[in-house]
Amino acid sequence: MEHKTPLNVGPLSGIKVIELGQLIAGPFAAKTLADFGAEVIKIEPPAKEGFPKESGGDPLRQWRMIKDGTSLWWQVQSRNKKSIVLDLKEAQAQDIVRRLAQSADVLIENFRPGAMEAWGLGPEVLSAVNPRLIMLRISGYGQTGPYKDKPGFGVVAEAMGGLRHLSAEPGRIPVRVGVSIGDTLASLHGVIGVLMALQERVKSGLGQIIDVALYEAVFNCMESLLPEYAAFGAIRQPAGSELPGIAPSNAYKCLDGSYALIAGNGDSIFKRLMQTISRPDLGRDPALAQNEGRVKESKKIDQAIEEWTTQHSCEYVIAALDAAGVPAGRIYTVKDIAHDPHYKARDMLIEQTLGSGECVLVPGVIPKLSRTPGLIRSAAPKLGEHTLSILKEIGLSTEQIKALSDKGILGNKGEELL
Repeated sequence: MEHKTPLNVGPLSGIKVIELGQLIAGPFAAKTLADFGAEVIKIEPPAKEGFPKESGGDPLRQWRMIKDGTSLWWQVQSRNKKSIVLDLKEAQAQDIVRRLAQSADVLIENFRPGAMEAWGLGPEVLSAVNPRLIMLRISGYGQTGPYKDKPGFGVVAEAMGGLRHLSAEPGRIPVRVGVSIGDTLASLHGVIGVLMALQERVKSGLGQIIDVALYEAVFNCMESLLPEYAAFGAIRQPAGSELPGIAPSNAYKCLDGSYALIAGNGDSIFKRLMQTISRPDLGRDPALAQNEGRVKESKKIDQAIEEWTTQHSCEYVIAALDAAGVPAGRIYTVKDIAHDPHYKARDMLIEQTLGSGECVLVPGVIPKLSRTPGLIRSAAPKLGEHTLSILKEIGLSTEQIKALSDKGILGNKGEELL
């Protein structure tokens, strides 16, 4: 069963977050804050007129594999959140957002620049309503610059940020990482920005705008890519499983056909690695004593390592290198993850109960805090599950809520909300 704890726990307990936006970047940032105690109110759109209620809400509800009517991805992305349905194209719904913002600490949105302003929910309006409000804005290219109005998804940002060019075997088509890494990197940068702004607000008493561009979040993780080009004109090229300029660090084929990842690029580690593979001659070679020399002879070193790994199973290789203190590991599938004792010991495999009563595994909470750890307090909400209670909290009467419901602003027209 999932962890059940009171709502008022965690280092972000007492922080109220309004989540506007859909899919990945904004919602992942809000999920991270929610895991650590923030109250997150997720505002979702109603279904289009004539369509069933279940077709409304964040499209992520219907992405990839579906269980009990919603995607399993939704169960991860929206845990610990509350859901309210509002049609933001309607003036009365916009007014509700402004009322929610009066008591909020953070508002997160990942619409295309200009959308919030068109709804009367731009920074100037919301800051006037609540000067302490921190607004996290995540978009493909940022809120300024010549590309700001272009649609920007994570896959495009990964390419513009420099990552996609390097994600390939030499001479082959660049490939995507396999997950929405551009969105996630932007989300984490956004969380960092929110935490810094909350800290600064303690001093000034004022909120501020955090502008995160997906491509910039990717670019921020590109290490020495730019200064190497500026200083030497060097354009880093795809290197497959190698780590360019650092040796040895690669994937090596084993006897059973699997691959062992071996990072023997520390000077003393390299000597231990060579001793383990019965090549002490390379370990004693003064030309290979430091990384610069090893990079020049990386092909020869890789060949020596693979001559050893191809004689043994991956399990034997990793056990031998563990014993020698050489960083090594195998390539995990999700099946390996789900049955790994280390994942289990660190609470990274959490059972969460679905509406049907069935349990599924979801990722645990990180980072690990010693005194005030993050927790999964509640499962992902049903669409509009908290609409009624949230509207009552901000002072709307039963009659007002019914009128909004009758107009379809809170969901499908005629839907029984009260």
